[in-house]
Amino acid sequence: MADPDKTEAATPKRREEARRTGQVAKSTDLSGAVTLLAALFTIGITGHSMVDRLASGLSTSLLAGGHHDPVTRGTIGALLITNGKNVLLCLAPVVGVCAVTAIVVNLLQVGVRPKTKALKPNFRRLSPKSGIKRIVGREGLVELIKNLAKVTVITVAVLTALLPHLTEYAAMVGVSPLQLGSSIASLVRGIAIRATLAYLLIGVIDYIYQRRHHETGLKMSKQEVKDESKGQDLPAEVKGAIRRRQRDQARARMMADVPTADVIVTNPTHFSVALKYDGRSAAPTVIAKGQDLMALKIREIAADAEVPIVPDPPLARSLHDTVEVGQMIPEDLFHAVAQILAYVYRVAGRRRLA
Repeated sequence: MADPDKTEAATPKRREEARRTGQVAKSTDLSGAVTLLAALFTIGITGHSMVDRLASGLSTSLLAGGHHDPVTRGTIGALLITNGKNVLLCLAPVVGVCAVTAIVVNLLQVGVRPKTKALKPNFRRLSPKSGIKRIVGREGLVELIKNLAKVTVITVAVLTALLPHLTEYAAMVGVSPLQLGSSIASLVRGIAIRATLAYLLIGVIDYIYQRRHHETGLKMSKQEVKDESKGQDLPAEVKGAIRRRQRDQARARMMADVPTADVIVTNPTHFSVALKYDGRSAAPTVIAKGQDLMALKIREIAADAEVPIVPDPPLARSLHDTVEVGQMIPEDLFHAVAQILAYVYRVAGRRRLA
């Protein structure tokens, strides 16, 4: 369902962000239909030469089989190579035209600017929950209707080409193989053209639907448009000042959390990472981290608050590089962090007893 608050057309910035993530209007049915039409067109042009080449190869094979020379691996291999070349030479124009057509049609739909971000793996797409929603939700219903429509339209196109000639073909018993082959080829060509044109019609309708669906998904609320215009109207100096203020505020909040940490893991001079574990979370959380001067400031605040400081250069570097402030530590660092926390709790317990 479309969000009722999103009534405004997408801004150029929003469209560019969507393109960057691979969100474009594209119809695979249209690409397939145009490619199939190009293949039929190519076969229509090169069909006679393909038949002549294959017939020549078959004739050569039959003549070779009629000789009295012994059949060996060499003679069989030579025949296979010759026939294989003939088949490849027959298919090459069709495959080449199909490949070029598919590339051109896709470029016309999505543009020529590559977006590397769309190629990055997105593990959310592997989520079973998301997959079930796509199958049983609105998208799944639309795909089901499209598939039923494709089958129905193509079936009707094939039947309209076949049924009027059933009596004619039934009366062809006893005709020569050449006449029968010509009639069958004409029938197949008519069926293929009708089915392809029907598929092309479906592809055009699907592309129109995809464009409308894409535009609906890009719509923005009035507040989003207003916020974006505010950000674009600000001078670069003001934007920089806002970002610096936001960084300073985030740094101040981070430093205020240092006294609540359970332990500070250090490099010991270049990196400092503050960890906290409340016993309810699945893993300890990084509440502050810093490098060089920031690391020194974290250690000074921790020392004033009597927070344990434990040197562990490899762990400090790993935590600093892989975990953001506010995030829990990854599973591969559980063991190392657990050992440090156990040591801190043990020392703190002894001091309390003393």
